[in-house]
Amino acid sequence: MRVIFTQELKMVADNLDRMSNGVHLAIVKAGQALLNTDIDAAQEVIDGDDQLDKLENSILEHCVKLLAQQSPVATDLRVVVATIRLASTFERMGDLARHIAETTRRAYPNSAIIDQTREIFEKMQEFDATVSAELTSILNTRDTELAEKIIVNDDVLDNLHKQTFDIATSDSWEGSRQQIIDLVLLGRYYERFGDHAVSVARMLIYMVSGFDPTKQPQLEKDQEVSNK
Repeated sequence: MRVIFTQELKMVADNLDRMSNGVHLAIVKAGQALLNTDIDAAQEVIDGDDQLDKLENSILEHCVKLLAQQSPVATDLRVVVATIRLASTFERMGDLARHIAETTRRAYPNSAIIDQTREIFEKMQEFDATVSAELTSILNTRDTELAEKIIVNDDVLDNLHKQTFDIATSDSWEGSRQQIIDLVLLGRYYERFGDHAVSVARMLIYMVSGFDPTKQPQLEKDQEVSNK
């Protein structure tokens, strides 16, 4: 029975890795679409979202089967439960990349962003693309230090998101009404993508160690030690 459990868990892990890679590719392509007004890249992201949905469904079905038939305990149970939550979170991240691509497609042949906001979105895109690549790496390496870095660095994206609101409410706005709507929506999509990345990082730490970190993971660890 243990051999069967290990084999099925390996299959689930492989699908989770495919989801993570798919999410990374989706946000990279979504950024390419947005920043370059690339309609082909936008459509590729939109069409590819179905595959992420199918992977999530497959993972959930297999995890439920493992819980029902194998009755995992301790670390095995933690891995299965964490995997369910990871799959759902990756699916939401894929949806956010699709929303960015859909915004690009709706604005085409015009750009959904204007020169006034390009630098901010370039930074948000770079941040989310880097974080999604790091999540894929952590799935394979179980590098909890890198996961903690993702959690702590989320403030960078929050500050960029705030800048989108500052521009949207300023008297110096240079775009149309539709572009101001797109500005607010796109800022929110990128910010939520980062929030979900933090959730994934937290869950990966929990999967590896059983420790549930806050936004200041090392601080909580130190507090737990001092309270013993």
